[in-house]
Amino acid sequence: MNLWHNTRVLGMLANGLLAVAVLCLLAAGLGWLTHRPYFELRTVDIGAENASHPLRHVPKPLLAQAIREAEYGNFFTIDMKALRSRIESVPWVRQATLRRVWPDRLIVLIEEHRPYAIWEDGRLINSYGELYSANLDEAEADGPLPQLGGPKGSELSVVERYAELSSLTKSLEMVPVAVSLSDRGAWSATMDDGTELLIGRDSSGLNGRQRGDDVAERVERWVRAYPLVTERIQRRAAVIDLRYANGFSVRSLEKLAEAFDIDDLITDALDRDKATRKKPSGNDAGNADTPFERVASRSAANTQGTANNRVPARTVPTGQGRQQ
Repeated sequence: MNLWHNTRVLGMLANGLLAVAVLCLLAAGLGWLTHRPYFELRTVDIGAENASHPLRHVPKPLLAQAIREAEYGNFFTIDMKALRSRIESVPWVRQATLRRVWPDRLIVLIEEHRPYAIWEDGRLINSYGELYSANLDEAEADGPLPQLGGPKGSELSVVERYAELSSLTKSLEMVPVAVSLSDRGAWSATMDDGTELLIGRDSSGLNGRQRGDDVAERVERWVRAYPLVTERIQRRAAVIDLRYANGFSVRSLEKLAEAFDIDDLITDALDRDKATRKKPSGNDAGNADTPFERVASRSAANTQGTANNRVPARTVPTGQGRQQ
């Protein structure tokens, strides 16, 4: 059967070709229309994503330059992903949200990094545990930031630990100014009065199994007992070692300096040396102490006195070891 003599088939082919032609014309017309100046983005509104946290540090000239230099096209052709990436490369910008408003308006909402602390490598860290680079002077405009540190990948854990310690020590009217996690998993902190806390490792074992107390329990034990301890020793503690199962130890630099003053010992030794320059004779020579032997003897006595003056908050039972 010859298709060219079949009017039905020819009609269908003609209709199909007409539809294709119409679609091509529509596509061309739409392409022409979307590139008209009428749809060019004429207004770009920049604001904070959260009205309660206005933008404080984002450099608006750099932000405007990033938007201006981006080849984002018009209302229809704008590459939202590329423009968002460019905006988020501006310092202090954590996240950007873009929205088009008909026919020629673009809204840019920015979430600004809120400095939480300074990481050990000099970068800033926010409350999400994200590291970023920015001007430290601007970050500390409202006051010094705490110092945090730890192995790579531990940023969020360190931030959460700092928040936990801040809450636990609030009743003592003390604030941690530094918190760090060692490569072996041991925690330590420095309080705003200079007191250093040796907290040790978290007692959580593999697969979440517990081995004794955890970091929070050790700190809570110290917080409960510390007012009584400070009242008893009448001095600021320099180092508090919490790495015990049932207590903690306190070391006071002031008490140590009082019990063992090396300057006084050296002065005393020199004075005695002047008085005994003449070498003793006979049996006295064998019994005479040199000035430095007297220093050593007095040092030993003072060191023993220092040990006796140490005040543990609770006595660690025999057999209860300390964490490393």
